[in-house]
Amino acid sequence: MTSSPIRLRVPATSANLGPGFDSLGLAVGVHLEVTAYPSERNRFVYRGEGEVAATPDNLLHRGFAAACRAAGREPFPVTLEADNPIPLARGLGSSSAALVAGAAAADQLLGGPLGRDGIFEVTVAIEGHPDNVGPAVYGNFTVSALGSNGNYLTRSLTIPPEWHLLFAVPDFQVYTEEARRLLPLSYPRDAVVRTASRAALWTLAVASNEPELLRTASLDLLHQPYRAPLLAGFEECLESAFAAGAYAVYLSGSGPTVGSVVADEALVAVRPALERYAGEGGRVLELRATGGYEVVGRPLVTGR
Repeated sequence: MTSSPIRLRVPATSANLGPGFDSLGLAVGVHLEVTAYPSERNRFVYRGEGEVAATPDNLLHRGFAAACRAAGREPFPVTLEADNPIPLARGLGSSSAALVAGAAAADQLLGGPLGRDGIFEVTVAIEGHPDNVGPAVYGNFTVSALGSNGNYLTRSLTIPPEWHLLFAVPDFQVYTEEARRLLPLSYPRDAVVRTASRAALWTLAVASNEPELLRTASLDLLHQPYRAPLLAGFEECLESAFAAGAYAVYLSGSGPTVGSVVADEALVAVRPALERYAGEGGRVLELRATGGYEVVGRPLVTGR
């Protein structure tokens, strides 16, 4: 086990992307940065967006402890210093970034016994769904599917660099648990078939660099209509951004952030629709797709 400090960068993530409920995700260029090193007692220092309680059950320590146990070690005292620019409870994967950062820190301090695949397995078991932790671990656009063995299979594709990603981030929070309670327990078959075909089309659009497919591929019937009552102006934002020329417009995670894919020539026209939705105190971020977590300042221990 190394006693030297480990510094990690973990990206924000945008999940669901419309029809890819709990399966599609995207890593974007806002990064949680965490420094970790063994210490005499557990210590947590937080700087950045919002406030996070310095308690033993914070998500960084939960990810850290789970990764230690997965590697066959009891969790040991650690200092975790976090600098977080990712908006909390806004649909940009702040919780998943923290889990991945904690687990990756444990893996690196222990010499890399888990590797990227092990970090994914540990964090998806805590999170319960892979659409945020997948891109935080593997980067870029990820597709995850549950296999017959009960494990998730995840693969990553690179988003074409000419695709611009705009995110409207309102100045209020939506918690995943609250948003999930609004969803029905069953769906009409037609809604399920349409959703599956659109999620598949999203993947094809990325793989073949055909962004014009996203106008159909980003339409959703499984979660966005049910969550819309939490989000003043959401449906108007979708209509206005599509009308202004956006390729894709969708609810990022459980919201309230709205994500979009936009061509260079439509950026000026689409931005006002997103600004109106973000509202006073909100913001519109233009981000790029990015890779998964990385260790800063020295070679990454990759493990198995």
